Amino acid sequence: MKASYKKYILDFKRPSGTSRGVMTEKETWFLILEENGRKGIGECGILRTLSADDRPDYEEKLQWVCDNIDLGKEKLWESLLEFPSIQFGVEMAFQSFESENPFVLFPSEFTKGEKNIPINGLVWMGEPAFMKAQIEEKLAQGFDCIKLKIGAIDFNKELELLRFIRRNYDAKTIEIRVDANGGFTSKEALIKLNQLSEFELHSIEQPIQKNQTDSMSELCKSTPFPIALDEELIGVFNYSEKEELLQKIKPQYIILKPSLVGGFRGSSEWIALAEKYNIGWWITSALESNIGLNAIAQWTFLQNNLMPQGLGTGGLYTNNFDCPLEVKNGELIYNPDLDWKVSF
Repeated sequence: MKASYKKYILDFKRPSGTSRGVMTEKETWFLILEENGRKGIGECGILRTLSADDRPDYEEKLQWVCDNIDLGKEKLWESLLEFPSIQFGVEMAFQSFESENPFVLFPSEFTKGEKNIPINGLVWMGEPAFMKAQIEEKLAQGFDCIKLKIGAIDFNKELELLRFIRRNYDAKTIEIRVDANGGFTSKEALIKLNQLSEFELHSIEQPIQKNQTDSMSELCKSTPFPIALDEELIGVFNYSEKEELLQKIKPQYIILKPSLVGGFRGSSEWIALAEKYNIGWWITSALESNIGLNAIAQWTFLQNNLMPQGLGTGGLYTNNFDCPLEVKNGELIYNPDLDWKVSF
């Protein structure tokens, strides 16, 4: 088997803001397997400054994978513990290679176009007018669950945006999730959560920065509405460390991004532990191209989680790949009548 990798720069249609700054482009890497006319493709989706494997030797490790591809999926995965996005790329590339259609990795009612995945509509940070326009657009598109990134603009303005939604739509009509990306300090977090609670929010992701487990544990104990761990899971590689983290913090939810937590296998470990401790969970993409999003969506469907998932970021880029994924009425749809347009 021959393996190679290729870097690809995804360009945002408009600068996209998080509490870590504004993104105009995002790099990703494709792992390509070839043998006897068959091909498999996997995406190694790295997020600079956030991924545990944002390291100077990243490309060197990709080359090592290509040189040692004959070790096979399981041994490679175990050798890549500190490179979760490459673990995901390896799993995905092998699954793609072994499939009858390299883009139908997990055949199901989803890939047949018979069932869809409910998703949240993502509203990016920006000026209040821009955020308000996005909110109105998502509601017009049929979303009944929206997720707002907060923590980057003035907090009072963010409260006003939430007030605007709730004046027009109650909690039974529109579920609101917010994501602070660690934007609150541990001292102010509970005060802000109490202010946010008036809007009957579903949950808040990562209110404070990761690695403050004592503070996060206290927050999860005292919070007026559910807290979901996101960045907190990044860089926790061993099963025993994962269990220890959940036992200590006792969050209400965890959020799983396969590119950041070791692919399907890494996500499955977190799910097993969450269910052991009665912690809710959902799955989110991490700004992958449509190639990675496709694999995550197909796998997510098989997990039978009926909550809205955090999928559907494919429309953010000017140079994404044409594919059968579509978003309609707040759901991610796989349209088997549409073709992939990918040339590697």
